[in-house]
Amino acid sequence: MKSRLSLRDGENNSPWQQITTDTIQVTPDAATVIDCLIVGGGITGLTAALLLQRAGRQTAIAEAHTIGFGTTGGTSAHINTFADTTYAEAESVFGEEGARLFARAITDGAGLIRSNINELAIDCDYETKTGYIYAENADQCKQLDDIYNGALKVGVAVAYVEKVPTPVPFQKALAFDGQAQFHPTKYLNGLKKAYLDAGGVIYQHTLIETINSKDGVHYAQSGEKSLAARAVIYATHLPPNINVFNFECAPYRSYVIGVSLKSGRYPDALIYDCQEPYHYVRSHRLNGEEILLVGGNDHKTGHDDPEKAFADLEKYTREYYPVSSVKYRWSSQYYVPVDGLPYIGQMPMAAKGIFCATGYNGNGMMLGSIGGRVLADLVEGKESPYQKIFDPGRIKPVDSFSEFVKENADAAYHFVADRFGIKETDSLKQLLPGTGQLLEVDGKKVAAYRDEKGGIHALNPVCTHAACIVAWNGTEKSWDCPCHGARYDIDGNVLTGPATKNLQPINEDEI
Repeated sequence: MKSRLSLRDGENNSPWQQITTDTIQVTPDAATVIDCLIVGGGITGLTAALLLQRAGRQTAIAEAHTIGFGTTGGTSAHINTFADTTYAEAESVFGEEGARLFARAITDGAGLIRSNINELAIDCDYETKTGYIYAENADQCKQLDDIYNGALKVGVAVAYVEKVPTPVPFQKALAFDGQAQFHPTKYLNGLKKAYLDAGGVIYQHTLIETINSKDGVHYAQSGEKSLAARAVIYATHLPPNINVFNFECAPYRSYVIGVSLKSGRYPDALIYDCQEPYHYVRSHRLNGEEILLVGGNDHKTGHDDPEKAFADLEKYTREYYPVSSVKYRWSSQYYVPVDGLPYIGQMPMAAKGIFCATGYNGNGMMLGSIGGRVLADLVEGKESPYQKIFDPGRIKPVDSFSEFVKENADAAYHFVADRFGIKETDSLKQLLPGTGQLLEVDGKKVAAYRDEKGGIHALNPVCTHAACIVAWNGTEKSWDCPCHGARYDIDGNVLTGPATKNLQPINEDEI
């Protein structure tokens, strides 16, 4: 049987998430031991699953929600030969050879997307573009010079240019030829079709809660369902539950708006500034209409004000572009690794044959693609040229130690301070429809949301992952954990990990 399922991880859908997807619904067969279970149905999971299935392995994908539900469905869909961790930064931590391997991985990831599109004839709005990065002041010019020198050193083509298709005044600019953009959900649907045609199986709405290993077989549990596999790949935001990555990756939310312009003139390029956090601009034709996509204002999940992030992004856009109307706005989540490079490979302190991929920073399309290939190679017992630099068990270089301390001190602060820092009203009466707040009701801390009909959705605010206190995200109508990025809907259901258990509801007679 087929059903049409929408993609959604918050109140605001990206334009990519506004299409529906057909997926075969099946019931897991607990009696069959398959070769590999892939947990997560984004670009990493589908890439790895397709490669393994085509190599003759029997695989299955277990997706907690729907295909493309998370970061892949919320990406701004840039395909680059450069990364948020610059090649100069990579060299400072991993040496020149490490930086060259990182550059090769980024390029190979972009190339894998392109080859899949060509080989599988995927219609996903793929277009090549020139990418521009510009600097607005002296400090940014120095940063730009570092980007230029780092790219040249690792063999990535780049050049200084005098002109950039941006109305923003700038002092210096770089151009990277051969960049690209696409529609990520259409691409995922193409991978999914090829995967199912090759005999793969997809279990949707299947949240893997625990995995127990015995005699080389891994038993994954999802409620009453059980799956058995000789290898497991966690292709998720962050591997679930408590693990080393809680201390090595920091969760961030990124914001995007899509606007129509009065002028009708849209830049035919990918454009980035050097601000912190930076802004990026590109255009895309959606439903027959050209749209300018403007992103930025990233901040740590559960910190700052998401509504202000959107407001500031719109203000920035209107300052430089003749905006006719705002057509889309959405946010998405990614994880920043402590030493700049992702973690892809055998999961530390897990049974042999349990693999993971996380910490893509803002470059999930390229790194997710090459990550899928690395994981598929490892499952097949093959060596990958990237397994050493991306090894999740790699020893942390001294250069990353200060960032490690900063991120984890921040998580520790929220674990303690949020327990004593709730100073909202002690009554539910002032909670307006469509809003949520952390409240104290008769001395009890409550995560409360009042729906549009006036009903109260009350939850225990203690995150089920590591017991931090969640924060209200008014733009996505979700409860977000400021420590490790777990997110829940207004009824406490897990939206994204690393949590695997829902927030506990509080009945009206308890408050």
